[in-house]
Amino acid sequence: MTLSVAIRKQLGQFTLDIALEAGSGVTALFGRSGSGKTSLVNQIAGLARPDQGRIVLDGRTLVDTDRSVFVPPGKRRIGYVFQEGRLFPHLSVRSNLLYGRWLTPRSRRWGSLDEVVDLLGIGALLARLPRDLSGGEKQRVAIGRALLSSPDCLLMDEPLAALDRERKAEILPFIERLRDAKRLPIVYVSHSVEEVARLADTVALIDGGRVVTLGPVGEVFAQLDSVGDWEAGAVLEATVLAQDRRDGITRLDHPAGFLVIPYVEAPIGQRLRIRIRARDVTLAVGDPGRLSIRNRLRARIVAIGDGRAQDVGVRLDVGGKPMLARVTRDAVRELELAPGMAVTALVKAVALDGT
Repeated sequence: MTLSVAIRKQLGQFTLDIALEAGSGVTALFGRSGSGKTSLVNQIAGLARPDQGRIVLDGRTLVDTDRSVFVPPGKRRIGYVFQEGRLFPHLSVRSNLLYGRWLTPRSRRWGSLDEVVDLLGIGALLARLPRDLSGGEKQRVAIGRALLSSPDCLLMDEPLAALDRERKAEILPFIERLRDAKRLPIVYVSHSVEEVARLADTVALIDGGRVVTLGPVGEVFAQLDSVGDWEAGAVLEATVLAQDRRDGITRLDHPAGFLVIPYVEAPIGQRLRIRIRARDVTLAVGDPGRLSIRNRLRARIVAIGDGRAQDVGVRLDVGGKPMLARVTRDAVRELELAPGMAVTALVKAVALDGT
């Protein structure tokens, strides 16, 4: 299932001029506040009309300005989760969940109340009113309500922005489960590096109302330094190899080597997504010997940045995935670094996504 967007909209002095395609999984619209992310999802949802362009979802034309086609929001089969839950305060959780269900023809419904309740872990909440829910619980109910409308696409506009760190940690695993279980197009708006690194399959970096770059999350994050004010780094997947509660560590297996991170509750064999900042990577040529840095990945230099800054970015291939290291020009000369050279990436810190 694919969402295709190519639209233009003049908003005062601001021009939204976007072209992108989103497949199944999470496509994150990432960028600073005011870049046009929410304006874009409102166009997709039908809450605003473009001046020019087309929006097509799973072969259905929702907008075509040349042919005067504009499908109203209620008929687009698109679920929308806002920054705040916006639940009906007088209805129970069960009634809130089923509200969108009642508006969907039986022939178009998929899933069930029990399935969605189990997916989001909200079975104990069904009889409660919204006033009795935490912020994270409200967002899970809002997601469930959107899912039970049987959408062909789900829009999530910074759904964690109003939550504190603890509530975010509570709800992120449920969004992950939704991503992995449903495989429908999910357009996720955020300016949080941590959220996008954890959830996104594809990232559209939005700046000034335009898509600056579009691609897999690892590739986009490896070039953030060149396209914005964000800190570049690698987004890698590794498998839990061993757990050591006594020493408080979790050992991970990656095609390029082994990693040790602070203990995280996860079963052996589970895949975790990790983020490694460019500033936390040091390069070694040959055997690095005995060092306190325990995380070492086999790498090959792809390219070395240019420019006049004292530090340069060295782009690496690590087990087939991109990684960036920041080193001094003096180090490049002394180590005689060059594209194609095999090196060891010494990783000083590893961040679990969302932390």
